[in-house]
Amino acid sequence: MAGRPGPRDDAARSFAPCAVVPIYNHGRTIAATANALAAHGLPVLIVDDGSNGETRDILDALVTGRDELRLIRLPRNAGKGAALTAGFLAAHDAGYSHVLQIDADGQHDTTDVPRFLAEARTRPEAMICGRPVYDDSVPRARLYGRYLTHACVWVETLSFDIQDSMCGYRLYPLADTCAEIARKPLPARMDFDTEIAVRLYWRGVPVRNVPTRVIYPEDGLSHFRMWHDNVRISAMHTRLLLGMLPRMPRLLLRKFNRRNA
Repeated sequence: MAGRPGPRDDAARSFAPCAVVPIYNHGRTIAATANALAAHGLPVLIVDDGSNGETRDILDALVTGRDELRLIRLPRNAGKGAALTAGFLAAHDAGYSHVLQIDADGQHDTTDVPRFLAEARTRPEAMICGRPVYDDSVPRARLYGRYLTHACVWVETLSFDIQDSMCGYRLYPLADTCAEIARKPLPARMDFDTEIAVRLYWRGVPVRNVPTRVIYPEDGLSHFRMWHDNVRISAMHTRLLLGMLPRMPRLLLRKFNRRNA
């Protein structure tokens, strides 16, 4: 008798993606981002993470009369990770199979959306990670700091498969992602992007990397808090390194099987 289909079997049968955009006071850039996503045929779930009154008014005007845009409001600012978690669960409940995550601040190149979608259609069971290609606008301290996290993630996964775990531009298979959320809550703030990538890798979700242009606008609004968020990221890496240890035999076996496939 055939076994019950698993999440990846379901994902392979249908491909119904949407976009989830967390926003906290990015009122100036959200319309351009949402409109660009909708132009690619993606339904867009905008998650307002307790924005100010001006941004709320912009969002209300943006979604009025537009079925392709849906607004979800959190009662207070809870953090990027909390907003994304709420968006993922709402997308799953609405019947979508995949979520394209993208920031609201205009850093990410929406002309690459078709490349993410094409990669996911080919490998619907995979997590499609953006690999940033920076121009001269990137702050050097942020750039160098990313490499420390990259090195930690390579140890935590015993692989180089995740080429950039901090990029907020990626596409997730929702069945596995929501199952992982149900297994253990994800971080609420900036440490979300790295932890979900590592945990999905541990879960057995394959990774594909898509090079994509990322800019840092001169007047861009960043909510990254240098000291506070770096402390959270350090604690996250400690937690993930400890979590890797009992998984080490399985991760090494996975590497061996791929090498000999």
